[in-house]
Amino acid sequence: MARMPPSNPLIAIIGATGTGKSQLAVELATKLNGEIINGDAMQMYDGLDIITNKIPLVERRDVPHHLLSCVGLDDEPWTVAMFTRKALGIIKEIRSRGRVPILVGGTHYYTQSLLFRESFIDTEPPVGKADSPAIQKNSHTRSNDLILEGPTADILERLRKVDPVMADRWHPNDRRRIQRSLEIYLGTGRRASDIYEEQSRQRNISMVATGSEDEDASHCNNGDVALGSHGGPGTVVSEFPPRGRFQSLVFWIHAEHEILKPRLDNRVEQMIRDGLISEVESLQQYLKDQASLERVVDQSRGIWVSIGYKEFSSYLTAMASGEASKEELKLLEKEAIEQTKAATRQYAKRQVRWIRIKLINAASVAGITGSVFSLDGNDLAQWANNVETPALNIAQDFLRGDSLPDPAKLSPTAQEMLVPKRDYDLSDRRDLWVKRTCDSCGKIAVTERDWERHVKSRGHKIAVKKGKRAGAPEERTGGTGTKCSLQPLDWTYPPGPRPEEDEPLKTRVSNYLEAIGYE
Repeated sequence: MARMPPSNPLIAIIGATGTGKSQLAVELATKLNGEIINGDAMQMYDGLDIITNKIPLVERRDVPHHLLSCVGLDDEPWTVAMFTRKALGIIKEIRSRGRVPILVGGTHYYTQSLLFRESFIDTEPPVGKADSPAIQKNSHTRSNDLILEGPTADILERLRKVDPVMADRWHPNDRRRIQRSLEIYLGTGRRASDIYEEQSRQRNISMVATGSEDEDASHCNNGDVALGSHGGPGTVVSEFPPRGRFQSLVFWIHAEHEILKPRLDNRVEQMIRDGLISEVESLQQYLKDQASLERVVDQSRGIWVSIGYKEFSSYLTAMASGEASKEELKLLEKEAIEQTKAATRQYAKRQVRWIRIKLINAASVAGITGSVFSLDGNDLAQWANNVETPALNIAQDFLRGDSLPDPAKLSPTAQEMLVPKRDYDLSDRRDLWVKRTCDSCGKIAVTERDWERHVKSRGHKIAVKKGKRAGAPEERTGGTGTKCSLQPLDWTYPPGPRPEEDEPLKTRVSNYLEAIGYE
């Protein structure tokens, strides 16, 4: 069916790392008079081009790239709200020049926050209290910083006093989410649990008021971040279920994991040849300089959690000490390389998981699945035929307002990949989440999948047998032979996929804990 040419088009390119997103973005930009907006959180950092895998300058082909190399090491890491606000402003500027905005990047919750008015909640410091070198922190701000930088147990205790509902939701070792929940309270003066509850009510009311039919995208094209009526300073609270901000066209370049693995491994090796270790050394030197000035750097977020930095830190520390033998250094270097490769592969899995579970579901709820296309990125020899040509043809039809092809017929796997795995987003179904504690092992599980893995594990079965031999009473829950306590858990995301069998044990454990949110 013919459409009107979009008055506010946005083209987005998504996919796992190493699938060629940046390459396609440049190709489309050159043919469609476009400008590119970076949606990768790590590539926003100034310098560090290798460790963040930025597209080389020569490959940009003079296409303007925005939000690239715009954050310094001294700057506060960007939040979703900051990215969304900046990107919305840039999109308006691009359109004012009569050009097409093209969003590309692997931080898919950034992409999702820009494409849809929806459920992301984020906070920013109130005006006048931004954390920057130019502004002196007051005693209250410094006190809050000390709390958030303290031991996890202390942060959890403080959270329990101000927001017991949120404190009871998280695993006691889940520092990142505990810290974030307290940060919301300290930054806004409102409990995160109240914000989430209010948001849920707003979404339910909106769904009743607007019905389930999709509205014309132009109804929500003003480009502003939706704020709840009582959202508090800096709190992004959507007033609607996922609705498209723009008339969007989304390309998902997909490659099967087993095909992608050798590409990612080769890319890590190339990054090392290009100077990745030198960039890690520069980051370590920055930390030393800050320590000499008695400044504490939060290494739990931002560039400090980028793949490559933490994996090579031990090797470089040992090399700098001068105490390790050549053999020891060689082993440490080999381990760092393997850990970087494994972490990259695991990251690619998590990206695909986010797309399938979160982003595709949001597109379905917003009613734009007819504008989401999966491109076959498996065969690099057929890149032009399978990726570039169909993407360009579809984009041209989209911009002219012509009928678009059936996304399910574009590639062999499209029909399967573009169908949401569930007809709801698990993070919105709080009634389906429980926190369970295994009395035999002491294990705390915050997701059903995590719990199922635990009760099937060898360690759990051994603990159950030991308990029986010791004369412990047998109590059953789901046939596991152990009792567990259940508590509501209504704001979390599902864990990542299983670690690969060929990864080193230390890396497998680390990646698994990261995938399920334990830090």
